[in-house]
Amino acid sequence: MDITSLIETRPGVRSGKPCFVGTRIAVYDVLEYLASGMSSDEIVSDFPELTAEHVRAAIEFAALRERRLATA
Repeated sequence: MDITSLIETRPGVRSGKPCFVGTRIAVYDVLEYLASGMSSDEIVSDFPELTAEHVRAAIEFAALRERRLATA
């Protein structure tokens, strides 16, 4: 999956946090919803501008960031 087509960082939007392209929904928000026990289907239902692919991209984004921290 090419997460760069789904996630972007824009100055002035959500304090520069990574967000899903074309939205103000931060990757961090989706990760928090998952951590709180929400399913991918529940997140997509609550945020119709997102798809299951966006939720998977959030997980991949977190995994890549963790991998970078582990190898630094």
